Parts: sequence; C-alpha cells; structure tokens
Amino acid sequence: MQDILFDFISKYVTLTDDEKNAILALDIFHSVKKGTTLLKEGQKSNENYFVLKGCLRKYYMIDGEEKTTAFITEMEALTPHCVMTKNPSEYYISCVEDAILLISTSDMETEINSKFPKFELMCRILSEERLGKQQIDFDEFKTSSPEQRYLNLLESRPDLIQRVPQHQLASFLGIKPQSLSRLRARILEKK
Repeated sequence: MQDILFDFISKYVTLTDDEKNAILALDIFHSVKKGTTLLKEGQKSNENYFVLKGCLRKYYMIDGEEKTTAFITEMEALTPHCVMTKNPSEYYISCVEDAILLISTSDMETEINSKFPKFELMCRILSEERLGKQQIDFDEFKTSSPEQRYLNLLESRPDLIQRVPQHQLASFLGIKPQSLSRLRARILEKK
C-alpha cells in the first residue's frame, strides 16, 4: 500500500528517502471493515482521511432518513468540517466497503509540514483541486434533472454503480430508490 501512496504523491512532489521514512514512521495506515462508522453526528474529531482502497460515505440524518452527500474512493481525501471548526460533526462518515485508509491528525500534518515544506505545497494543490471539483459537482447537481445526474454519474464515476447499495446511490442522486429503478429502466429502453 505504501507504493500506491508514494506513486500518488509523486504526481505532485518528489520525495526523498528521508521524507518517505518520515511518512511511514507516522503509523497512519489503517484497515477498516465495511460498515464501520468513522464519525457520528454530534461527535468531535481531529482525524483526516485519505482512501488508499475502498469507499467511504458521508451522510446526514434528516427526519430519520439518510441523505448521502458524498462518496470518497481511492486517492481521495476527506477532512471533516468539524476538524477545522472544533465543533461537533453535523454528519456521519462510514465505510461502504472494507477500506485501507491513511488517518492523520492536524498535529501530525503540522509536524510533517514543518519538517518537509513540500508536503504543505502538495496539500494546498490537492485542496484546490478538491474544491474546484466540489464546486463543479454542486453546480451540476443544482442545474440537472435526476436522469441527467445519473447519466453524469455513469460517465464520471461508473464504479459507484456496482460498489454502492442502490438506496445510498438514490440518496446521493436526490431521489428515492423506486425512482432510481424507474429511471434506470427508462434509460435502458432508450438504448
């Protein structure tokens, strides 16, 4: 797994052996089982997540119903908002699949950034990329029909169709599971 991480990092910065060893010394690699809840609504946390393998889901509980807002998969990061605000979380994060995660804290990141400034540069670039992607995703969600959202998902993240339970996928698309079934049937008829 460390090779996967270092290959990913090499797209942004070149690491020396000392820098690689510093990362490995942090003990940040964690195997997490499917169904594990990493963060609950009302809980405080200082943990940041980077997915090496697997799928995480971010969701809210609203009137007893789960509202999925994000799926985080391989080579994607998630810093819960509560980590930055120091307030209790407003949402849940759980594992859709068995996962291998890098779990770090702000203190760990501050330490590594002070020793190796290029990590701070890489994190800034990753944050900017993520923010840009989230803005595009939000705009597409707000301006498209459920059918268009599904077609966009098929094009941009087809792996989710097989990896994620239908009721979670429907929630992510902003529709009910029955509507997703009808939508899929309509799309198949058009082909």
